[in-house]
Amino acid sequence: MGNPVVYFEIGCRDSSKTAEFFAQVFGWKGLPEGPAVSIRTGSEEGIQGMINSLGHEPHNYVTFYIQVEDLQAALDKAESLGGKTCIPPTEVPGSGHFAWMSDPEGNTIGLWKPLQP
Repeated sequence: MGNPVVYFEIGCRDSSKTAEFFAQVFGWKGLPEGPAVSIRTGSEEGIQGMINSLGHEPHNYVTFYIQVEDLQAALDKAESLGGKTCIPPTEVPGSGHFAWMSDPEGNTIGLWKPLQP
C-alpha cells in the first residue's frame, strides 16, 4: 500500500541520517539534492516531499501526517530505530485513530489510520 502523506517538508541538521531513518521505518526512497533529499513515498496517493538541511535555524521543523496500516507497529519500529512515541494511538470518534512520534532528530510526526469502510 505505501504510506502516503498530504504534504511535507522536514527540516533537520543531517538530511542523509534523517532520510535513512524514514527509509527504514516506511520504505521511502530518497534522492540527494544538495543539502536536501527528495522523497518518494512509493504510493500513488498523496504527494511526495522533501527532507531539508538548511544549515541555519530552524533546523528542526515539520508538520504532517502519514497514513499507516498499523499505528502501534509503526511506533514500535520507529522506537527500535531511535524514535520516540509522543502520543500513543488515540481515537478520533467517527474518523479513525492517530498517534504522534518523533524521529531521532526530534521532529514530531503524526500517524493516521482511518476507519475501515
